[in-house]
Amino acid sequence: MTSVPSAEPVTVSIHRVVSPDRVPEVTAWVQAGVRLANRWDGFLGSGWIRASEGSADWYMLYRFADAARLEAWEQSQERAQWLAQGRGLVEEQRVERRTGIEGWFDSPVRQDQPAGPPLLPAPPPWKQAVAIWLGFFPVNLAFTALFGWLVPASHDWNVVLRVLVSTLVLTPIMAFWVLPWVTGRLKPWLHAPRALRGPRGRS
Repeated sequence: MTSVPSAEPVTVSIHRVVSPDRVPEVTAWVQAGVRLANRWDGFLGSGWIRASEGSADWYMLYRFADAARLEAWEQSQERAQWLAQGRGLVEEQRVERRTGIEGWFDSPVRQDQPAGPPLLPAPPPWKQAVAIWLGFFPVNLAFTALFGWLVPASHDWNVVLRVLVSTLVLTPIMAFWVLPWVTGRLKPWLHAPRALRGPRGRS
């Protein structure tokens, strides 16, 4: 895998195939990897699901604060040793990376079409924009009102300073709390199948 040269958070999604009779061993192996990554600088979280009961398809996600620290983790001796312990337990099929906010819209759920890609694609940009706005508008409104009340002198600040303060405060709030909550509530709509347009009639 090649690294993503970005200072934004990076989400990695991995599709692995697991033999049904090795599930207890793989579960323990995955949990050991999560505990190991939790001690790594820049690690923001992880998760894993099975496609369905009895399925051999497992989808695993993990997220790092930036590409540099992700690469440090992926090149580490600790991770190499952990991967070595999983040889013979899992078969890696596909790896995808997404950076920044787009990573929150990933859905590690298999599509119904067997010939389709194992992961649902990100929602269309307009749906992503709606989800971001639904989170950002009330948070920004509440912050503006509260900050203006707590710091009345801020009304006289230069506009650049006001915007700087608000973005410094709101960006981590959006990235770590608001966006995950909003996208979780909107997941059925975000990943709803797109309607197919029929052929146009001839005049």
